[in-house]
Amino acid sequence: MSKAVKKANFWVRRRSHLPILVIGSLMVMLLLFNDDASISMNLEYDRQIDELSAEIAECRDSAAFYRRQRESIIHGTAGLERLAREKFHMQKPSEDVFLLK
Repeated sequence: MSKAVKKANFWVRRRSHLPILVIGSLMVMLLLFNDDASISMNLEYDRQIDELSAEIAECRDSAAFYRRQRESIIHGTAGLERLAREKFHMQKPSEDVFLLK
């Protein structure tokens, strides 16, 4: 073997961790800068999921509120009367109504 080949072989054996470092750095670069599966995109998707989950919970709460209000209107005259008085600013003859803006 020539002296240059022996020197190269010695250098590769001494620095056998270089391929591992190169492969590891390529993996890290793929995780950080790949458009489809980057860490920043995953964080953005998680943020969007949290926002949509909050919106779903808010819609469920409002749907439950309107469902209860509909049931109270259907099954009782007190709920219907209260709703009509609030919506159309009606009053009983014996009460005073104050509108706050």
